[in-house]
This record gives sequence, C-alpha cells and structure tokens, in this order.
Amino acid sequence: MRRADAVEEAHPSSETGGNVGRSADKRRAILNAAEDVFLRSGYLGTNMDEIAAQSQVSKQTVYKHFGSKDALFIEIVTTMTNEAGDLVHPEDVPELTDFHELADYLCDYAYRQLAVVLTPRLMQLRRLVIGEVVRFPDLARTLYEHGPQRAISALAAAFERFTDRGLLTVSDPQTAAIQFNWLVMSAPLNQAMLLGDSAIPPPAELRRYAEQGVTTFLAAYGRPAAQT
Repeated sequence: MRRADAVEEAHPSSETGGNVGRSADKRRAILNAAEDVFLRSGYLGTNMDEIAAQSQVSKQTVYKHFGSKDALFIEIVTTMTNEAGDLVHPEDVPELTDFHELADYLCDYAYRQLAVVLTPRLMQLRRLVIGEVVRFPDLARTLYEHGPQRAISALAAAFERFTDRGLLTVSDPQTAAIQFNWLVMSAPLNQAMLLGDSAIPPPAELRRYAEQGVTTFLAAYGRPAAQT
C-alpha cells in the first residue's frame, strides 16, 4: 500500500469534527505541492501522481478536492495572485493630512508592490500563464483582474480620496492609477520577465524605482498648495 493511501485510511474523509480540519490541511498541502510542481515543470510537464506524492495524499484525494488538473492549475493561479494582492493593498487608506505624508505613503506603497510582485515565484507564474494563454484563454484574464487591475482599481479609489482632501489634482483617477502603476512597475517588471529571475533588482534598486516613480507622478498630479 502506498504511504498516501495509508494516510487516507488512517484518516477517513468524513467532513465532521476534526476531519474538517484535516481536510483543510490536505487541501493546503495539495496546493503547496501543486504550486511547486507547476512552476517547476510547467502545465504539460505536471502530472497529478507527482502532486499527490509530494502532498502525501492519494491521487483520488487530489481529484476529490479539485476535480481536474485544469481546475487545480486555475486554483493555483488565482490563489497566488490573490495572496500577493493581499500583501500589497491595505484594507484602509490612511487619513493623510499633508503632501509629505502623501509622498511617504506612495513611496511605501510603490516599494511594497515591487517587492511583492518581483519575486521568482510570481515571475515564474506570469511566464507560465503567458505560455498557456492559448490553452487557457481565461486564465490570463484571471491573473490580470486579480493582479494589475486590482492594483489599478485600489489606486484609483485612493487617488480620488486624496483629491477630495486637496492633496492631488486628479480628474481621471483610473488613468492616473494606470500611469502610477507603470511609472513604478514597467522597467523592473519587464527586466525580470524577459531576462529571468536573476535580473530581479535588489531591494535598494527597487526602492529607487519606487521613489523616482512617485516623484514623477507627484510632479504631474500633486497640488502645488499642498506641497508647502
């Protein structure tokens, strides 16, 4: 009997009592294993037996939780993108009172976005999704909506509030958010995507990209009266 099957027999899959927690643990173990295998081997190179072995469950349990290899792949993309977004975007926009606080806040936000996104695993995920866009036409949309679009929407809402407080002069928050996003992200993101994980800039360089992007953005949108 395989080790994974023995584990399954030792812990029946009843969804009551403590087994609910065990089921959640198995799901997380499967996701962690699948993330490793998909990023290492690509979609075509991944098989469910390897994921089952690495997560120490039976293949039947993998299918019970996710139904198919396609569904598991989609779950990996969605989960990784959502978790990264949760690290970048604060739940509440702070009540800033002056231009200097705004500049510091935007620099911290921009650096956090760069530091979270420009990691080997997320860069590997982006390359993998781009490589499978023909097979999974909706998957790139999922990554975009939960990644860049989420960031742009959050920034647009924040810029609208900062304009209402007299700290910015933004008439089109969506466009301003797109411009901010790419002032900060474009060069280091393209560098990492095209040249590989070794081309991810070090933290000090990411901080410089963040500060320079914010400086350019505020030169266009900062209210002169708020800068004094």
